[in-house]
Amino acid sequence: MVLALLKYGLRNSYPAQRDIITATDLKPSYDVVIIGGGGHGLAAAYYLAKYHGITNVAVLEKGYLGGGNTARNTAIIRSNYLTDEGVRFYDESVRLYQGLSNEFDFNIMYSERGHFTLAHTDAALRTSRWRAEVNKHHGVDSELIYPDEIARIEPTLNMSRNVRFPILGALYHKPGSIARHDAVAWGYAHGAAKRGVELHQKTEVTGLDIQDGRIVGVKTNRGDIKCGVAMQAVAGSTSLLAKMAGFKLPIRTIPLQACVSLPMKRFLDTIIVSGSLHVYISQSSRGELVMGGSTDPYTLYNTRSTLDFKEGLMTHMLELLPFLSGVRILRQWAGMADMTPDFAPIMGETPIKNYYIDSGWGTWGFKATPVSGKRMAETLATGKVPDLIQPFSFERFYNFEQVGEKGAASVGH
Repeated sequence: MVLALLKYGLRNSYPAQRDIITATDLKPSYDVVIIGGGGHGLAAAYYLAKYHGITNVAVLEKGYLGGGNTARNTAIIRSNYLTDEGVRFYDESVRLYQGLSNEFDFNIMYSERGHFTLAHTDAALRTSRWRAEVNKHHGVDSELIYPDEIARIEPTLNMSRNVRFPILGALYHKPGSIARHDAVAWGYAHGAAKRGVELHQKTEVTGLDIQDGRIVGVKTNRGDIKCGVAMQAVAGSTSLLAKMAGFKLPIRTIPLQACVSLPMKRFLDTIIVSGSLHVYISQSSRGELVMGGSTDPYTLYNTRSTLDFKEGLMTHMLELLPFLSGVRILRQWAGMADMTPDFAPIMGETPIKNYYIDSGWGTWGFKATPVSGKRMAETLATGKVPDLIQPFSFERFYNFEQVGEKGAASVGH
């Protein structure tokens, strides 16, 4: 092995190919332009090429691929939502996630852990029971369990009654998982580029060419291009781009912070969420504790992180896992969450013909990456919105047909 590495290092040329081929020059026109090179935009490009044979596609990313919210989330995957629409949608995403490593021939480090949503009040118990029944109706493995069973599955949790918020029960969702978030973006980028999709990084959209109510082109800092169809998938900047297109979305953008500890020996097998304590925590395959809390309570287009967040999160965290008091934080960061009034995404058509939107993901965008990409690709290719994402249309806010998913939010917003 050592000799083979030495021999390889002394070669004059290297046969290995780059995993992700990035394009150099923009073409004058494309069939499809996708604005945003995060997980959702890359997934849509991948499925367009793979299932619909549409490869004259450009993905425009103002930074680097997967460098926005895709790289800033805590990588939790689940389908234990509250509404019929949400459960069906996220269940398809979980099933797609389970096969992604084989599909990519690239390890996304998908790991099924089991997901607890802790209930500290009678109201939270009622909501957990409600979610469990909706989940079971759709064949999703979720159940309401009580302290003895919680302690058996996750013995590290503090089950004492002598705390501010004693644990009364939990919604336990066995398929709850984690995955390597940047690997998901890289897998989709590699698969799309291999099929002919162009990935343009450092390419910022500066304007949209709209004529007679129809998108016909996109203006960028590298020149103007024509397009037949365009889609925006720019979490954190959704409202700004929609304003550029000439319509307003019911979205407020607020920071969502997270942090990781120094790596330590694996002790936490499950994913733990507490809506009352505003905490969620899992342990990565590298041993880091990945931790997050509620969103910041004000609108802000910024990814700074704060001491206030860290102090508040640790106060709550130590009530659940007091033995972590000596653990050090390695780093912290923030993303920008686009929140809708009903805590459900906005997908599909916009007031601009042939201009589509994938937005409003709040704190649940990563877990929807495969299904949003697959279904938005179907929408772009056929011009018809699939039944699965019809409930998430922009029009629902005009027709008063909101989805009402707030009860399934992991933490307070």
